Formats: sequence, C-alpha cells, structure tokens
Amino acid sequence: MTAGTTTRIHPSAIISPDAQLGEGVEVGPFALIGDACIIGDGCVIGARATLERNVRLAPNVRVGVGSVLGGDPQDLKFRGEVTTVEIGEGTTIREYATINRGTSHSYKTSVGRSSFIMSYVHLAHDCHVGDNVIISNAVQLAGHVTVEDYATISGLSAAHQFVRIGAHSFVGGCSRVAKDVPPYLKAVGNPIKLYGLNSVGLQRRGFPDDTVRELKRAYRLMFRSELNVSQALERARAELQPLPEVTRFLRFIEESQRGIGF
Repeated sequence: MTAGTTTRIHPSAIISPDAQLGEGVEVGPFALIGDACIIGDGCVIGARATLERNVRLAPNVRVGVGSVLGGDPQDLKFRGEVTTVEIGEGTTIREYATINRGTSHSYKTSVGRSSFIMSYVHLAHDCHVGDNVIISNAVQLAGHVTVEDYATISGLSAAHQFVRIGAHSFVGGCSRVAKDVPPYLKAVGNPIKLYGLNSVGLQRRGFPDDTVRELKRAYRLMFRSELNVSQALERARAELQPLPEVTRFLRFIEESQRGIGF
C-alpha cells in the first residue's frame, strides 16, 4: 500500500498492499480496500465500506457506510476479465449502495463528476452515469444503462438493460423504465410515460426562454401530433431552430434502440 502523509486510516481497516491512497484520504472503521484500487486525494471511505478490486476514485469522492464498489458483475457471460469501477471527482455515494465492475462489453462501470448516488442504489455492470446526476434512494439500474448529465431519477425506480435516460430529464418515483427517456423531458409510471418538458429543471439551470420554447415545440411535434416518428423528425428539422439542444433531442429519438415511452 502507498498512502499520502496526511492520510488517516482506522486501525481496523484492511488495505491491500497494492492499493494507492492519495493525500488527505480518510478510511473508516472496518473498511476494506482491495487489490488495484486507486483512491484520489481527499476521498472519504465510510465505516464498513468495501472497495473489492479495481476501483478508481477521483479526488474528493465520498463513499458511505456499508457501500460495496467493485464487486464482480452479475452476468453469466463474465469470465474474470480485468474490468473497473470509475467514479468522478466530487461525487457522493451514500450508505449501502452497490456498484459492480464492467464486463468485456465496455470494461468498466462509471459515474461522472459531482453526482449524488443515494442509499441502496444499485448500478449494475457497464452502467455509465454522467456528471451532476442525482439518483435517489433504492433506484436499481440493470446492466448497460446510460444516464446522461444532469438527469434525476427518483426513488424506487428501476431501469431495464440497455435503457438510456437523457440529459436534464426527470424520472418520477416508483417508475419502471423499460424504454428510453429523451433528454429534457419528464417521465413517470409503470410502464413509463412522458409528461412534457422538465421545465422546472431547465429554468433552474438557466436555459434561455427561446431554447425552452423550441424544445416544447419539438416535444409537441414528436409526441402530441398525429405524425409518425419519421414524419415528426422531418417536420421538426424543417421548422425548428437548429439549436444544439433541439438537435440533441431529435438525434436521441432517432438513435433509440429500445423505443421511447409515450
């Protein structure tokens, strides 16, 4: 084990000889840090937390009591290949969350910068969560789920394998996310349904009024008109301002593999 001079490790913690701990790291009672883990400066590892192996924490990550990061993927195709869990700077992971390593599909499971992963969340193998994401208590993400920047997923929701949840979207509580949720929208239910633009979230993040108006027009064309998807995309590209947000919204729908919840 290598550790910074200002690192504080509780005597009951167990640290692998080849783990690397930066400056100012705190490791709580009975925590376990396993093989090939790299812990950035200023990280805090709570009591009884486990970093099983191949976990890479950027600076100032907080891992809550009893959380387990870097466990083997729960995938019958996994054959022991070297894969990782990677957590971005400033992210907080609260109590009893579990984040499994990736498989040969992408070789990692990742969470971006400044995200907030609440208690009892499960991120399965090959999930990729962006920056500034909020995932509330007991949300369960199956393998290969992608959550883009600034998305919010409310408590007790579950997402099917390979689902994508778009940037700045909001998923309401207790939802079953079996289809993709486009960026900038609200969605809730079992099965999930769309409920218009995430206007409150966009206002809080300072989106200009003209951008919000164009996104509303795009939403109405795609999901509240008599047009099919191909016709709506063609109309939207012809009639709407080609703002980056509008382009992202339309491209997300065009590229959806699981379909969109209406």
